[in-house]
Parts: sequence; structure tokens; C-alpha cells
Amino acid sequence: MAEVVKMPKMSDTMTEGVIAKWHKKVGDKVNSGDLVAEIETDKATMDFESYQEGTLLYIGPKEGEAVAVDAIIAILGEEGEDYKALLSGESSEAAPKEEQKKEGGSSSEGESKTADTGKTVTPEELDCTVITMPLLSDTMKEGVIAQWNFKVGDTIKSDDAIADVETDKATMEVTAYADGTLLYVGLEAGEAAKVNDIIAIVGPAGTDVTPLLNQKSTPVAASEEKPEAKEAKSTSDSSSVASASESSSLSDDSRVKASPLARKIAKDKGINLNDVKGSADGGRIVKKDVEGFVPTAKAAPSQENAKSETKAVSIPQYVGEERYTETNVSQMRKTIARRLGESLFTAPHFYLTISIDMDNAIAARAQINDVAPVKVSFNDIVIKAVAIALKQHPAVNSSWQGDKIRFNEHTNIGVAMAVEDGLLVPVVRFADGKSLSHISAEVKDFAQKAKSKKLQPADWEGSTFTVSNLGMFGIDEFTSIINSPDGAILSVGAIQQIPVVKNGAVVPGNIMKLTLGCDHRVVDGATGAQFLQTLKGLLEAPIRLLA
Repeated sequence: MAEVVKMPKMSDTMTEGVIAKWHKKVGDKVNSGDLVAEIETDKATMDFESYQEGTLLYIGPKEGEAVAVDAIIAILGEEGEDYKALLSGESSEAAPKEEQKKEGGSSSEGESKTADTGKTVTPEELDCTVITMPLLSDTMKEGVIAQWNFKVGDTIKSDDAIADVETDKATMEVTAYADGTLLYVGLEAGEAAKVNDIIAIVGPAGTDVTPLLNQKSTPVAASEEKPEAKEAKSTSDSSSVASASESSSLSDDSRVKASPLARKIAKDKGINLNDVKGSADGGRIVKKDVEGFVPTAKAAPSQENAKSETKAVSIPQYVGEERYTETNVSQMRKTIARRLGESLFTAPHFYLTISIDMDNAIAARAQINDVAPVKVSFNDIVIKAVAIALKQHPAVNSSWQGDKIRFNEHTNIGVAMAVEDGLLVPVVRFADGKSLSHISAEVKDFAQKAKSKKLQPADWEGSTFTVSNLGMFGIDEFTSIINSPDGAILSVGAIQQIPVVKNGAVVPGNIMKLTLGCDHRVVDGATGAQFLQTLKGLLEAPIRLLA
């Protein structure tokens, strides 16, 4: 009889898995224990072995596709057996949704037909221009009308600033880009509108714009294309006045009254607006004033001015290319982002830093490595010292459980390890009772497994405290996010050779900084400080680790 194969839960935090590779294909014989597929979990890529026997009748997800835990990924049975009834369980659940979708589609189809019965009116047919809330900054989502410069019924010119709009960056002018009568104003001063919402309509006097307002969406391509066309035309002439722009005034023209389009054209052509005479109301400079501007010849500069001009710094232009690449987020990276985000924004973190004199630890490590069967690292010594210190300070070896606090009597130390796809934290269990050589061999084995993606869920579950070491990268000190549900994490920096004061004299010293990150819900400041004092004493007198 055919049996379904479901996506297994291969770690305590796994919610879905990605089929990295199928090792069998439909029609193949599968025995119990055969490698069927490789599955990428939130921790690592792991082998999936079959616990059933039979012929592979069906494969659901393709390689690279994600599947939720307990979802059907394959079906095994006798060759030629009908397995479709096993898939009907899932399809029957989806059927009502499909029916609803079809029903919804028919209703929306009906709505669209109803909508089509009314004639669609475009602004061009009414000889009108629709003015929408422009995107005036890269982060702008909406704008507030600071003030209207015209009212309904007023005659508008293409260069007129019809309104001042307050954005998230500054208050800027909105230009009409159309000649005609202001037929409609969409909102009052002080009201906000989203980008691309209609704020005004300009057209022939007496035109009824109600059909445009009643439509769900109004084509605004024409109103957006006009300024672009004008700007393109203006920039094509910029080379013809490049030499003339050198004679324009060097004073600031930011306070000169000018339309935004005129200001842009002047900037492209290198024209200072102080030299241009405006023809609009109040001496305001518009597009035609800038395009018709002819620079006047000025007297030759004096000898002193000539000297000062020769000292002017010429900034060369550099043209670069913006590019980027994107990759899909791996299951491991998704889980790291989710769990660390939950930890940082759920657990109130605080940090304590202490300096450790490592002279005695350096000497002790050299002696240990003369007789130890494996090479002991400084990180191994830190792990051992942390485990012993936790026994004396159980409050640091605790975790928040919502309505209770769990004080762990065992010391399972998680060791943060960087891998290609992210970060893994295998656990050295009962570290306080293991020798330095035992800890060193275990950590090296974990590192090899992590590199070859052979770590199992049992290797990374159940930590009570975590050690993260970046000293090998030359990092002096840093802070880490707590590996939930642990109540604390230790960040280990590099050993630095710096001057220190001993017995009243300045001598060379070897200092290592440790930073303890604490969950303030379970660890108080004084508790964390006492733990660091104990840890400092163990590392500065490492003979105590062997007592």
C-alpha cells in the first residue's frame, strides 16, 4: 500500500525545508536507510534517509523549492499503484479556496463589465492636464499642501508654481506645466495627499471634470511627460552657452524668485539667476527668461582678480556605475534573522566589560601544550573558566520562561562558529567536568563537522550560556546578541600587548577584554559584575582551573 513521505522536522526551530538535491527519481526502488534527498534546514544541509520501502511513485517539490514541515514531498508504494487518493487530502483543502477564487473572479469580472459600461474619459479628450502629487524626494510617500498660490477659476501659465508642498525633507514648489484655467483643487491647505494622487486639474474654462474624478484611476502620463520633454530640450542647448556661463556672477542665487523649471535649466546651462531679468509677476524668472538669456560682456578682470582666478581649484568630474547583485536568503540566514531579531527586541540587553591580565594564562597554556594530547587554545581555557564560574553564579546560567525563571544546574556552553551560510552554535555539554584537552578535542570536532555540514540537531540544542570569540580576527572588544533562550553571552576579544602598571612601574602587558551581554529580566548588573570578577580571577590564576 502506498505511503506518503513528509518533510521532516530536523531541528527544534525548523518550520520549512528546501530540497537541495534529490538522490532518487520517480520509478526508482527505495530501501529503508537509502539516501533519498538532501534538505537545507535553518541550521545546515542534512541527508534525508527513507524509513520506508517501495517504488518512488511521486515527487512533489523540485530542487530549490521550500516546503513546510509535515507537507508531502514524495510517495512510496508498489510499482503502478494509484497514489492520487493520498494527494486528494491536500487538494481537497485547496479546492474550496480555488472555488472561492473562481467565484471571486467571476464577481470581479462582473464588476469590470459593469465598469466598462460607462465610457472612460481621458484628460486628453477634455483637453485637460491632471496635476498629481509629485515625488519630490527619494523617501517621500505623501506631501502636505502648505499653501495654494492660485484658486479655482484663475488663469494658469505653464511655468507658474500653483502650490507649495511640504515634503519629508523641505517645502518645495509644484509647477503646473500647463496653460489654462484652474478647474479643480483636490485638497485644502494643510491637508496631505499620497504621491501620484490628484491634487488639481487645469484645462479650458467651463470644462466639466467630474468624469475624470469619478474614475478609479486617471492616466497621468501626459502630465509627467511634459516636464521631461521640456527638460530634455533645454539640456540639449547647454553646450552652446558653456563658455558664456563663465562670465556670470559668482554670488548665491538661491534666494532669487524663479520657477523650479527655470532654476533647473539655469543650473544645467551654468547661468547665475542673479544675471537674469524675470518677466513674470513680481520679477519672477520663468523658463523663457532663462532660454532667452544672453550673457553680457564684462570688463577684463584686474591683475589681482586674475591672480585669484588662477588659484581656483578645478574639481574633475567622475562618472561611476551603480551596480549590485542579489541572492536568495538561505534557510539558515532566515532563522538567524528571525531568532536574533526576537532576542534583541524582546530581551532587554545590557553589557559589562572587564580587562583580563593574560600573562599567567599564556605561560600556563605553553606548559599545558607541552604535555596535552591535543593543542589547547585560549578559547578552550575561556570555556572551561566560564563553566566553573557559572557553577558559582547560577543566576547567570539561567533563562526567562515567561511566568518563571529557569536556573540551570548543568553547564552546557554554546560555542559560536562562523560557517559559509551564517552562524552555528554547537554545545560543549557539562563543560565544568571536562578537562581542557577534552574540551579542545570536542570543539575541533564540532568545527570540522560545521565546515563539512555534518552537524546534527543534537549538537546545537540545549545550551545554557554562549561564548563568542572574535579575537582571532584582531577584534579588541565587541558586543553580541544573546542566543535565546540563554540569559547571557560572553564576547571574547583579542589579546593585546599594551603598557600596564605593575608594582608602580609601567611594563609590557597582555590584556584581553571580555564583554558580558545580559538579559536584564534574569541577570542584574551586580550579578553580572560578580560573575566577571570570578571569571577574571580564574583566567589570571589558571592553576585554579585544575583544582
